[in-house]
Amino acid sequence: MHTLERRLLAVAPWLLAISVLVRAWVVVTGFGNDSIDLRVYWSLTPHLLGGDLYEVYSPHSPPDFPLPFTYPPFGALVFLPMTWLPWGVAQWTFRVLSVLCLYWVVRVALRLVAGEAWTTCARPWRQRAVLWTAVLLWMMPVFHTLEFGQINLVLAGVVLAAMAARDDRVAGAGVGLASGVKLVPAISGLYLLATRRFAAAAWSVAAFLVSVGLGFLVNVEQARQYWFLLFADPGRVGPVATAHNQSLRGALSRSFGHDVGMSWPWLVTAAVAVVIAAFALRAAVRAGDALMGVLSVQFLGLLLSPISWDHHWVWVAPLLIWSVHRKIATWARATLLALWCPVMCLDVIAFQLHRQPTIWTVSRPGWLSLIGWAYPAFALVTLVVVAVALKASAPRAGARPEWAFARRRSP
Repeated sequence: MHTLERRLLAVAPWLLAISVLVRAWVVVTGFGNDSIDLRVYWSLTPHLLGGDLYEVYSPHSPPDFPLPFTYPPFGALVFLPMTWLPWGVAQWTFRVLSVLCLYWVVRVALRLVAGEAWTTCARPWRQRAVLWTAVLLWMMPVFHTLEFGQINLVLAGVVLAAMAARDDRVAGAGVGLASGVKLVPAISGLYLLATRRFAAAAWSVAAFLVSVGLGFLVNVEQARQYWFLLFADPGRVGPVATAHNQSLRGALSRSFGHDVGMSWPWLVTAAVAVVIAAFALRAAVRAGDALMGVLSVQFLGLLLSPISWDHHWVWVAPLLIWSVHRKIATWARATLLALWCPVMCLDVIAFQLHRQPTIWTVSRPGWLSLIGWAYPAFALVTLVVVAVALKASAPRAGARPEWAFARRRSP
């Protein structure tokens, strides 16, 4: 262990405390967003029982965009207990939960990278988990998740824990129920199939269907309205071309000057993304790299989703951990860190937002459209780098294959 790292690990708890306090102060005093997305969950979820969940809007919506409830009915069921708390208590409880989930994501990511070293030399790795949590609180998607009161860190914690679970039932249920709250985690099923965890994939489908069934059980009309009318309408989630949307569709729409929808520009770019992600996933599975296998499919989901807000990109956090601690070629490590560290520390999203007339304006000047490609373009490059770097990589010393790491074998 290097001298600098030893010194940082020694003061890691203090660095974490300082990061938490400073970020809490900035969230409370610096922007005034007051957990605007969490207010949607908190104020609208009770309408699930009233039967008009998808007809009402948050009373705290901005003037240019009324905010509806956009998740499936099961998502409202999950949030319902939070509405029994006073707003201030619910807000800070959710913030604390999000920070704890960030720590959990870091801890699981480090365990996956460390392999056997996590058990043979556990203390420094646990210290690294505290240090990384302190550092990643300064990452823009993490900060925006806390600022807006988003659910991204909670879902990332559930999905990553499910992917690393030994029991197929736990793994599948985690993915399926997370998908029932918010649809994007369903992409994780590709990882289960790639690692031949067919039982876990079946459990994920079953758990998802249970979540859908619960929604119909609460209110048939609301569930029917969501799944048959609102499900495929990204415009209800938000303006596709705003700088907040860092999906392929958002970037293409800003460049073309109109919402490209699922026309040929999106189809071609999406096909390229699928091919690249498939190579990255294949290389990760062959190298016995569980963390990168998970990240490959998560990045693909972010690219293909019609709307991937910038704060959805919390998956860059475990990517940075992988880039630093995984034994890969120097050029690959340098490329990934050079790509992601600047945009994660500098708020390029706010830079664009301050220069767009409104969130509904689609066309952008050429240079601004180019900056708007930051997350999706870097994600594509990342998948290429991973595919190339891991292609010739043998399984790590002491590492077990994906399926052996994921399931407990009989003696």
